[in-house]
Amino acid sequence: MGDYSKALEFYEKSLKIREKALPPNHPDLATSYNNIGLIYNNMADYCKALEFYEKSLKIIEKALPLTHPDLATSYNNIGRVYKDMGDYSKALEFYEKSHKIKEKALPPNHPDLTTSYNNIGGVYNAMGDYSKAFNFYEKSYQVREKALPPNHPDLAQSYNNIGRVHDNMGEYAKALEFYEKAHTIYEKALPSNHPDLATSHNNIGGVYNNMGDYSKALEFYEKSHQIKEKALPPNHPDLGTSYNNIGVVYNDMGAYSKALEFYEKSYQIREKALPQNHPDLASSYNNIGRVHNNMGDYSKAVEFYEKSHKIYEKALPPNHPDLGTSYSNIGGVYYHMGNYSTALEFYEKAHEIREKALPPNHPDLALSYNNIGGVYNRMGNYSKALDFYEKSQQIREKSLPPNHPNLAISYNNIGGVYKDMGDYLKALEFHEKSHKIREKALPPNHPDVATSYNNMGSVYFNKGDYSKALEYLKKAHEIFVNALPPNHPVLAFPYKWFGKIYRSMKDYAKALDNFERCLSIRQKALLDNHPDRATIYSDVGDVHRLMGNYEKAFAFHRKALNIQENVQCNPLESATTYINLGETYREMKDYSAALIYFEKGLEIREKKLPKYHPDLAVVYHNMAKLYLATRKYSMAMKNIQQAVEIAQEKLPSTHPHLLEYKETFEQIRKEM
Repeated sequence: MGDYSKALEFYEKSLKIREKALPPNHPDLATSYNNIGLIYNNMADYCKALEFYEKSLKIIEKALPLTHPDLATSYNNIGRVYKDMGDYSKALEFYEKSHKIKEKALPPNHPDLTTSYNNIGGVYNAMGDYSKAFNFYEKSYQVREKALPPNHPDLAQSYNNIGRVHDNMGEYAKALEFYEKAHTIYEKALPSNHPDLATSHNNIGGVYNNMGDYSKALEFYEKSHQIKEKALPPNHPDLGTSYNNIGVVYNDMGAYSKALEFYEKSYQIREKALPQNHPDLASSYNNIGRVHNNMGDYSKAVEFYEKSHKIYEKALPPNHPDLGTSYSNIGGVYYHMGNYSTALEFYEKAHEIREKALPPNHPDLALSYNNIGGVYNRMGNYSKALDFYEKSQQIREKSLPPNHPNLAISYNNIGGVYKDMGDYLKALEFHEKSHKIREKALPPNHPDVATSYNNMGSVYFNKGDYSKALEYLKKAHEIFVNALPPNHPVLAFPYKWFGKIYRSMKDYAKALDNFERCLSIRQKALLDNHPDRATIYSDVGDVHRLMGNYEKAFAFHRKALNIQENVQCNPLESATTYINLGETYREMKDYSAALIYFEKGLEIREKKLPKYHPDLAVVYHNMAKLYLATRKYSMAMKNIQQAVEIAQEKLPSTHPHLLEYKETFEQIRKEM
């Protein structure tokens, strides 16, 4: 029933009687210690759990022969604690001891052997060694198939376990196939409100969520929840898990207020049902923090992530993988705030733990390298970014099947670095690799497929091929519209890109319409001071400048700066606003104010970007036009030469920016 304190109270009463009535090495005392150990393990008090399981083991070793099944059970229980503690090598050691006893004591097709295979498979699954996990789950299944009738619930458990490995490997169709086989058995073998049926619905819901089919995911998570509500007491921890899973779907859908509502319901149950340092409470704080992070409320996000981290520090051993995840989450907030040095510090802490706790090709190590690469990319250190993204890719290539969605993420990120470096051919090559995997691994309307189109479209935009950019971004937009609810923050991105393309094509009415659509979504989905609202204010302001409406341009740029100068965000975004403001002042012939803002923007870009980055050419060109207007021709020539040099190095010969820079160069040359 999940009432662990009550359970403990009765198990301890039982123990007191047995301690008085029985000799010190009686097997019934071992049973009592074992039961108390189980409760402490469920309460995540792993030291206490080990203490009682070891007491039980000492009695069993003295009282029973070395091949007795109870000794195997004892080793098995200790193995489970080590697995929960994240000490996978110790867990394997005890599970294998348990298995050796069972092999000697039992016939080869005995169902208890399957428990051993399952447990060992579970450790390999946690270690990210999916092929080994699969082998052990298959062994378990083969024994059960021979020993049990076709609709036995243990066969369903085997299908579930095999489904879980396929799910982790990104093979979602296969995962569904096995989860549905399990579900068919449970429906025949169990009463309609049995908790195992709820687990089955839950597993199927998880696959649909991974596939981006959020309505299906919700449908199955809600079915699971309805069974649990009928079968369990109102504060059972499994109900907390149910609310949590529904919250995950709403978070992925961008329905953040709904996500918070379910995460808080989950937290309230866990707070009542579990001890105050239980890892599931930390998980609740973590999830609430994630929603605040997505909403751009970074101080709240850090507050909840730190609450989560404090529990993990108390409840878990210092190298537990969940502590690594905790550091990683805090790093993610600082990353979104543009505080890259602090983000790097937390990502490196996460990586240190994962290196100690996990095997060298574990997918979570790839995630660490990926996160560190992301920070270096945003810091403009592209060689470092590539180095870490490639390390991540190498692990994923070794540990995952060739069409796993996480490999697509690696290729996508490498493509993003090449795009930022201005190497558009390489960028397209990697974005296309990423897209091919996503087309094979995911359903056609999955948001990640749209992200691929979006990224390829953005490369064509940077190449100056606006018709190709539009073609890809329209594909992205169509998928996003079908896959996501109407005000999901991701829907804003295609509108932003449409706005950029139409602005570059000098169709300012269309540009403004798309930027305003982007703004409308962000106003509904994000907090007032979210950095993404600032960038779109600046875009809207820039179109008003181009349309000659300077008063409106200033109003929007001030809105942008009001966020960017008061909330920690990416400095390069502030630089864009300063440069847009500078252009507005330049067109209004207020050259001294224009120069102040150009220099502010240039200072940030020179610090953050490599020497030959195309975004530097944009500022040099703007300053060249300013110096041309103020007849400072030598300064104008110096700046335009820098702009042309960068553009010739990084842009295609037909790129509109390069052609414009050459035109300005000719104007300055004539004046000189």
